[in-house]
Amino acid sequence: MAAAAAAAQEAEPACLQSFELYESASRFYIFGTNADKTVWRLLKIDRSETSELDIDECSTVYTQAEYLELVSGLDEDHRSTGGVKFVTKFYGIIGFIKFLGPFYMLIITEQRKIGEIFDHPVYQVTKTSMIELANSKSRSSFLNTRDENRYKKILNTLDLRKDFFFSYSYPIMRGLQRNLSDPQEGWSLYESTFVWNEFLTRQIRNCLQSTLWTVALVYGFFKQDKFAISGKDIMFTLIARRSRHYAGTRYLKRGVNEKGRVANDVETEQIVYEAVPMPTEVSSVVQNRGSIPLFWSQDTSKLNIKPDIILHEKDKNYEATKLHFENLRGRYGNPIIIFNLIKTRERRESMLRREFDKAIRIINKLFSEENQLRFLHWDLHKNSQGEPTNVLDVLLKVAFRALTLTEFFYCQVAPPTGHSHDPYFCDENSNSDISQEDISGSSDSSGNGTTEDKAETSELPQLKPPIFQKGVLRTNCIDCLDRTNVAQYAYGLAALGHQLHALGCVESPELGLGAPVAHHLMHFYERMGDTLAVQYSGSAAHNKIFSAKRGHLKLFIRSQEFFRTLQRHYSNACIDANKQAAINLFLGYFQPKQGSPALWELESSSEEHNNGSFGHTSDSIKRVNSDGSILSVSNTSISGCSGCHNELLTAAQPDVSTELQSSKMESDLVYENEITSPIESKMSNSRYTPTLSHDHIHDVPSSQLDPCNSGDSNFLDLEWLSNSGNSSDERSLAVSTPDAHLSTENVISDIIPETMENQVAGVQAQKLPEQFVQWVNNGDSFWF
Repeated sequence: MAAAAAAAQEAEPACLQSFELYESASRFYIFGTNADKTVWRLLKIDRSETSELDIDECSTVYTQAEYLELVSGLDEDHRSTGGVKFVTKFYGIIGFIKFLGPFYMLIITEQRKIGEIFDHPVYQVTKTSMIELANSKSRSSFLNTRDENRYKKILNTLDLRKDFFFSYSYPIMRGLQRNLSDPQEGWSLYESTFVWNEFLTRQIRNCLQSTLWTVALVYGFFKQDKFAISGKDIMFTLIARRSRHYAGTRYLKRGVNEKGRVANDVETEQIVYEAVPMPTEVSSVVQNRGSIPLFWSQDTSKLNIKPDIILHEKDKNYEATKLHFENLRGRYGNPIIIFNLIKTRERRESMLRREFDKAIRIINKLFSEENQLRFLHWDLHKNSQGEPTNVLDVLLKVAFRALTLTEFFYCQVAPPTGHSHDPYFCDENSNSDISQEDISGSSDSSGNGTTEDKAETSELPQLKPPIFQKGVLRTNCIDCLDRTNVAQYAYGLAALGHQLHALGCVESPELGLGAPVAHHLMHFYERMGDTLAVQYSGSAAHNKIFSAKRGHLKLFIRSQEFFRTLQRHYSNACIDANKQAAINLFLGYFQPKQGSPALWELESSSEEHNNGSFGHTSDSIKRVNSDGSILSVSNTSISGCSGCHNELLTAAQPDVSTELQSSKMESDLVYENEITSPIESKMSNSRYTPTLSHDHIHDVPSSQLDPCNSGDSNFLDLEWLSNSGNSSDERSLAVSTPDAHLSTENVISDIIPETMENQVAGVQAQKLPEQFVQWVNNGDSFWF
């Protein structure tokens, strides 16, 4: 037994992937084990004092036989109080949360494998459970159970079974380039922008100085499939990661906040490699979408499908806008290419376009030439009025030009030697160890290795030099959903051609719109667009251009767009407030306190959400009426709609510094009652540009900022772009068919009216037809 335990100890670190929960009157016992159940660990949680989280991790590593003996021994120790009872098997701790009473533990009780990256499985959450830590004796000391139950119902509004995914052994919250060139593990991974349960896991990580027991949840989209090209099976993976910063729903989260974080910030990555057990060549490319980084908002309205756009005059120096782009540069490097798709003919959008253009030009005067923002303002809606499919030709030209600036990631991986273990892969059975030395082919990048080194490496096939993505294409429209998704598809297609060319699958890096793989890729991006649109706005995306490309009838396209508009309007007006409240609880933006106003007692408008403050403000705002006319400047705050919940910060938040691309991470929100991490984030080499001093931006002469002087782009010729001409690609007349392998859970979110008390009352008050409500709640089909 001792020898077996010693062997198990040497096998560490091991990923704990399966857990068993036992309870006694005074404690919870959690046993965690790895994939093949050779290593067992024990975690103890005290139940007698639940005002604080009391967790203890046993340092001993057990074999399976010792684990069974330990369970039997614990049962005997607690015989006088009823023994130890098995509660449930589960697959990871999501985190711990506290409302007004005891702590609760959120766990994953069911999961489904949705893909894998280099033999590292990726799972979707399919069922969760909330375990109350208090026992019957300590529970009796808590009062106000009605409010406690209401908070639990609000939290359940955020359905974790929809589009939350994770991996035990691959850091899926980070891009492939970062994982291979800057491997990290443990603590710092949870502080990523894209880990949604960072707040919920903060206390257990602080207490244990370990992340063995928790899983890092990413929210967004994951789809993977194989397709054959030139006799090779290629594995294609599309991932969308939603930022946890400034997260929320469409009309309650708009624009930018004081820390430079924008609404609907999504990182999209496509990964390509040959579908073989040990791929030797891998490639990825990353792009970004996010709200227009200005202080603007829209109030939800039950009567107006297109509410007024409100531009706030609170950041005349565009400090938050500048901070946002510094943030992007820290994440992705240079250049930052802005692809702005909002309309020029509609005044409500064109005002934002002019303000955004002005902000970019002013900020560029303060950046050095190499750090200047590249931009293109292009009205996609206007240019799609004739033949919508011609827009794809133009978008593809823009994508190719942008790709020459940002490039993409490619590396040839050296065959594993078997004597090293990559620190960021913790799966003991992995056959695809990839180390930082493997990327460049040698740890001595200068080429001045010793004779012995050269003799060793000469026996191996010579590796191709790696290609690194530098910079990112950032695309936006108003919602960053519909038009943005079409542009992201074009960039994805342009990048895919280069990726396949680098892998030796195609002769030319330029794929046409008529290529079979282009249609396959369109399906991927269409499903991603639908999923992200449901999460942010409540309906699937408007896919007019994709539908036209497939040859759908205009009447069908218009009817589909109309019903999705109604569905989106209903969700924004009646559901989003409850969904926002759930997000605020889950991310820790609102923390209930005895004696403080309850979440449902607070009402706010989208202005207050965007400001990060509540109550009345004195900031001047510009109102833009839906028909385009600008109303008078007002100094009064805008009244919120009934039933909307606000985002209450329980304490002042610290300034957010730029997030470095390599390893400088951050915990963005600090609260009065949180446990601060004692572990400092380590600095490493990165393409980081220090934050500029807060100069008086408006000291720049206005004559140098006239948009008419320099046009709508500073990185390509608009005349060349406008002379794109028609694509040689013939329009496909085939009618699209649904993907048999696509889960409807990943496209349309179910809505649970019984968990939304305010919503039910709102729906009944409006006396909407029952079929309409069912259609909104259940999906795209209006007629049953």
